[in-house]
Amino acid sequence: MTIHLTCSCGTAYELKDEYAGMLVKCPKCQAHITVPGTPPAPAPHPDGMDPVFQQDKFLLRQKHFAIAEKYVIWDESGAELLHIERPAMLGQGCLSILAALLCVGLGFYGTAKLFDYLGTWSLLSIPVVIVGAVWVFVLISPKRHVTFYRDEQKTEPLLEVLQDQKFAVISATFTVRLMDGSVLARLSKNYLYNVFRKRWLVLRPDGSLWATAKEDSIILSLLRRLLGNFFGILRTNFVILRADSEDLLGEFNRKFTILDRYVLDMSRDSGLELDRRVALALGVMLDTGEKR
Repeated sequence: MTIHLTCSCGTAYELKDEYAGMLVKCPKCQAHITVPGTPPAPAPHPDGMDPVFQQDKFLLRQKHFAIAEKYVIWDESGAELLHIERPAMLGQGCLSILAALLCVGLGFYGTAKLFDYLGTWSLLSIPVVIVGAVWVFVLISPKRHVTFYRDEQKTEPLLEVLQDQKFAVISATFTVRLMDGSVLARLSKNYLYNVFRKRWLVLRPDGSLWATAKEDSIILSLLRRLLGNFFGILRTNFVILRADSEDLLGEFNRKFTILDRYVLDMSRDSGLELDRRVALALGVMLDTGEKR
């Protein structure tokens, strides 16, 4: 079994379990480090969890040239596990835009008619028109839920991530649940915090904090705001941390390829603190929810 060790200088090592409890020297900074004991045996997965979710590493690929957002999930050996879809809902989306434009057109027409009687006072109706158009747009626009299927034919849905709000100004939330309606977790992101560093909170059904996912580096996140992905060199990666700490549970990394390929690696979470179904749902939302 591999023991993960990080020196105070930031260098990470993977050592064999035969070094457990021993004092070793970091080749980079020459500091002495005590190797922790052998990690405990992996905890069992929750009862009833489908075997396709009982993985520590998931490989994701987004399908391009598709109207809906679609992903294929494999395990480390390349065996296909799941198909994921988030429908585009183009028809209802276009209808909401047309309805909002119609409200604006009718509102401005009414304002022009009122101008003959009220003069410049009629211009006060313009904010009302704009607010009404936004309200109509939000009312008609669809929620775009994410569904996990066992196969490409979508014969058996296994998990879904529900978009809780149609329109969120500051904070957006999503509910992860099984097909029988059982809630596993809620995911939340704050748009204001995201200005500096993207962050998602994973909440238990009772509302307590379960884990946090955020961009791998504050420096890199600021560079991404200025330079974008800079030809793929500054591609956005996330670290998944234990609640209220900097203890690493997993990583969600984008591979340096032309097509969108990602790796969700939860191997550091040997105690299965984070339900793998929730971890995979989080990984998908870190892509589609951030419009990467």
